[in-house]
Amino acid sequence: MIKTKKIPLRKCLGCNEMFPKKQLIRVVKNNLGDIDIDFKGKAHGRGAYICNEKSCFEKAYKSKAFNRAFQCEVPKDVYERLSKEFENIE
Repeated sequence: MIKTKKIPLRKCLGCNEMFPKKQLIRVVKNNLGDIDIDFKGKAHGRGAYICNEKSCFEKAYKSKAFNRAFQCEVPKDVYERLSKEFENIE
């Protein structure tokens, strides 16, 4: 019997749908309190995920979903860098 590898799923903060972890953009808060975009998905710390849709990012931004996920105020520069990423995707 062949074992199938389990694909880790994560929930998008914008649309609240589950996706494979590799398809999502990870934003991470490390133990020093720094919040940054984690492109490789390997950084240590608390992660929050967003799918590659600009509408999901806008919804998460308006509802302050990142602030709730990290239980702190997310700096504007993080949102600006994320916004630039979505412009590069389209």
